[in-house]
Amino acid sequence: MMKPTLLLLSYLPDSLMQRLHEHFVCHLHASLDANQFMLLAPTVRAIVATAQSSVPRALIKQLPALEMISIMGVGYDGIDLEAAREHNICVTNTPGLSTEDIADFTMGLLLCAARQIHTADQFVRRGAWETGRYPMTARVFGGRMGIIGLGRIGQAVALRAQAFGMSIAYTGRTPKTDVPYRWCDDALALAASVDYLVVCASADAQTHAMINQAVLAALGSRGVLINIARGSIVDQDALVTALRDGTILAAGLDVFCDEPHVSQALKDLPNVVLTPHMASTTEASVAAMLDLTFTNLAAYFAGQPVLTPVI
Repeated sequence: MMKPTLLLLSYLPDSLMQRLHEHFVCHLHASLDANQFMLLAPTVRAIVATAQSSVPRALIKQLPALEMISIMGVGYDGIDLEAAREHNICVTNTPGLSTEDIADFTMGLLLCAARQIHTADQFVRRGAWETGRYPMTARVFGGRMGIIGLGRIGQAVALRAQAFGMSIAYTGRTPKTDVPYRWCDDALALAASVDYLVVCASADAQTHAMINQAVLAALGSRGVLINIARGSIVDQDALVTALRDGTILAAGLDVFCDEPHVSQALKDLPNVVLTPHMASTTEASVAAMLDLTFTNLAAYFAGQPVLTPVI
């Protein structure tokens, strides 16, 4: 029996590549020129992508034999799900495996931004401590946290925030009946009532640029924004202005609008912590995601149910 052909949209760890090569014929999209891709396209039966990958309708239409899109990660906002449904394509992801790591990282970003750990480190390194003490910073313990999107990750963040004595409020598509936290109708109302605004929502048309100038103004001059969800949820220009003008105190960002490119305007600001979309990438989480990505592919082509279907 011929091995199914896979199109890989990203470089994948060697441990997964070795397993994939044993069971599939693998081609890295980035290494193909236009003619090579045209020759390969009719044979591709599955795409392996990451949560940052883009699979638009145009690409799906170029792959007439495509049956499956396997995403190594939680997010699938880069996948045209409508086109996948129309072509009866199975889409899978790897949810839940990195929840605790992302929640840990969220609190790390919050502490770093609010307590200015990154700039304090630079203060020591350049010898400034020898001429005076570092300025006072904001208190985190006992603060008010607002969470946009109280899914698995949002609830894990809330649990950690409670250990810091924080009160929790949230907003999302609908209020939840099984949590003790205060519900707000929208992001504007939530921002106006908290000190720390944490974005954990999924990216879609409803959440695009949800964190805009009005929300940032409502968060206020002592407020801190943390985004570990998707860059598109925050109006980046409005955020730069808010940070530059002191509309908000600080921000911590692990996600951006045009990854891996980060605007120079953000890089130039001292009151924002920037990290390279790494909240989920611990050794334990990545190993588990690799295993599930392979398991979903192997199950599908063996005629068995996939473990984590999106559609």
